[in-house]
Amino acid sequence: MRKSRADEFMEFASARSGHLFRSACLLTSGDTHLAEDLTQETLGRMYALWGRVARIGNPAAYAQTVLVRTFLSHQRRRSATERPLGELPDRAPDTGEDPALRIALLDALAGLAPKDRAVVVLRYWEDRSIEETADALHVSSAAVRTRSVRALGKLRQRLGGSIAEFAAR
Repeated sequence: MRKSRADEFMEFASARSGHLFRSACLLTSGDTHLAEDLTQETLGRMYALWGRVARIGNPAAYAQTVLVRTFLSHQRRRSATERPLGELPDRAPDTGEDPALRIALLDALAGLAPKDRAVVVLRYWEDRSIEETADALHVSSAAVRTRSVRALGKLRQRLGGSIAEFAAR
């Protein structure tokens, strides 16, 4: 029995949503609410073109590309820089192994420009090649190499000696 288009998409969405959310969290420097919005927007866009999925060689990689483009589009909006004032509610502790390292890395990523952050996430978190990253961002491979070198330099500068402290653990 052949699966319906909606069933196929639901299977894809449930398999990929966790991975998309984690990537979105890195892109947004830990802003889980924005990461959820980006993930939902990505899945909505994927559903809209799901009928043409046969022409997409790798729907999972295409979804990552849509996520990055959605993030960059959001960053271009004027409202993307708005931040609420007041005190933030207490957060539940993360179940990660080293929260101090996580916070330090997310803070360092937050200091990067959106395109630099996208390059770092695609190249080193998603483990994409330079060419795949260039295709996802619609730039040349030389631009990806340049942005990676500069972004990693900025990360090293921001983390300073503290990264050695975390690496020793």
